[in-house]
Amino acid sequence: MKKLFKRSIYIVIVILLGIILLLAFNYKADIPVEALEEKYFTPESAYLDVDDVKLHLRKRGEGPALFLIHGSFASLHTWQDWENELSKSFTTISMDLPGHGLTGPTKAEDYTTDYYAKLIFNLADELMIDTFYVAGNSMGGNVAWKMALHHPERVKKLILIDAAGFWKITSDSTTKPSKRPFIFKLLSNDAVGKAFTKITPYFLFNRNLQQVYGDKTKVKSETIDRYYELMLREGNREATLKRLRNSGSDLQDSIRFIKTPTLILWGAQDAWIPVEHAHRFHEAIKNSTLIIFNGAGHVPMEEIPDESVEAALSFLKE
Repeated sequence: MKKLFKRSIYIVIVILLGIILLLAFNYKADIPVEALEEKYFTPESAYLDVDDVKLHLRKRGEGPALFLIHGSFASLHTWQDWENELSKSFTTISMDLPGHGLTGPTKAEDYTTDYYAKLIFNLADELMIDTFYVAGNSMGGNVAWKMALHHPERVKKLILIDAAGFWKITSDSTTKPSKRPFIFKLLSNDAVGKAFTKITPYFLFNRNLQQVYGDKTKVKSETIDRYYELMLREGNREATLKRLRNSGSDLQDSIRFIKTPTLILWGAQDAWIPVEHAHRFHEAIKNSTLIIFNGAGHVPMEEIPDESVEAALSFLKE
């Protein structure tokens, strides 16, 4: 009995030591924004004060204005390949939304899609742009369609790329929440969320990128590094937790009132927002066109930039 007790104690100590080493190995301090600017501030980058936000944005090209809105955990860099083509015919304006990228947290600590939509309208006012095109991916798609819903007179055309917004699934007489991606469920736990602000494993971001690409062989190490390092920007982890706990108003039932000409692009292998949601958007928005990319995942503009931007250009120039 004594032997068994000692053995049990030994096992517990080994497990505890393993946990301590794991936590110590994955502890990551915040990275000062100045250090990240050296790597991620591009020649076209600029900061602009809008509301209480020092907004990192990138403006390229000439022609009609097109706002590009990234998704959760991402940054304006997600649009790099699209901008290379679109900027030949349009003025592309991409930005790091508050709580993301080089923009980082804000004093108001408002990270809802409702605020993001308002912020982009205010950005357009600052740039003296009255009407414009809008494209958004994932959470950015949610922001984009809210913009078209609230001020249709300003949004000329809308592009939704694997967009968020259908939070409830209705089947017959029952309604249930849509399934959330693993990282969202993980960080919704208070203890895990609190630990995340200091302990942020690299493998978690590797796993996420593997999930959002349909073809995992296209995931580049520099892309994982970018997502990971920009999350470690001072204040972004705390802002992420606040955002996940209050993402904004649920206007799912109002999507059907959108009249703006809309292009819906979707990866058939999207593991975060299933392709079923593409059909729901297409059914709800009467003036819409749907294109599904076989083999692609949640971020077609990154994974298959040539094919997806060709579809976007064709729609915008119609």
